[in-house]
Amino acid sequence: MVSLVPWVERLGRAALLRAGHRARHLESPAGPMHLYDARGRGALPTTVMLHGIGSTATSFSPLLRHLRNRTRRVVALEYPGHGFSGAPSQRLTPDVLFESVTHVLDEVLEEPAVLFGNSLGGAVALHYAIARPARVRALILVSPAGARLTDDEMRQLVESFSMSSRADALRFLARIYHRVPRWWPLLAHELLEVLGKPVVRDLLETATVDHAPSAEQLRALPMPILFLWGRSERLFPETALEYFRANLPGHALIEHPEGCGHSPHLEKPGLLIERIDRFLRELPRT
Repeated sequence: MVSLVPWVERLGRAALLRAGHRARHLESPAGPMHLYDARGRGALPTTVMLHGIGSTATSFSPLLRHLRNRTRRVVALEYPGHGFSGAPSQRLTPDVLFESVTHVLDEVLEEPAVLFGNSLGGAVALHYAIARPARVRALILVSPAGARLTDDEMRQLVESFSMSSRADALRFLARIYHRVPRWWPLLAHELLEVLGKPVVRDLLETATVDHAPSAEQLRALPMPILFLWGRSERLFPETALEYFRANLPGHALIEHPEGCGHSPHLEKPGLLIERIDRFLRELPRT
């Protein structure tokens, strides 16, 4: 598996290990899951990072370095078939993914943790918060998946991940970023490879609206919530934002940062770090 990971991932992993993050593999119902785990130097709560589909934990590198100085511990998972995790032992459906992440978090967490989830990671964080509310200190949701879309909206979303050419990859990037970095077109071929993996296709093809949390489940979430939806979000439809805005509990902080698309940790890490820092410092003491 390691030999198939793009060279940028290997460099990112080496940098995290040099910085003191420990690489671990834990068993899950879908096979071994890789994670980075580091004891922090601060007093803020343990924070867990959950990435999007086809992505990896190293995409959070700037956030991980910062959070280690502020929190008691920082953990970043990689789903089966992603990053340095092993290939899944069964077809990776949303149900299998949710079960596997729940199993690993139940094992690895020593205290209630703040869950940060972007895109698919947001849906994973919400599922864990609904299933294990006492184990979640707070939620930070950044352009999360998990809204109840129509069948047509789901079909269009899945189709947006289908690509067969460099031009397709560049169009996809334009939907992800507020402004595509100049160097990204050089890696377009790797994006085609990553999003064409069977594990990514399996997740996309088996996802349905039934995997999304209900309005009642969202409204019942008791923990503090920070919800960020960039003003340049173009991957998810506007109706997804409307669903969350209508159904998240009244105490949720819903914000729309300027100059951000679907993944602000990639294009505006400084802005995101500042907002996360403030949110964590303002959490009620327990």
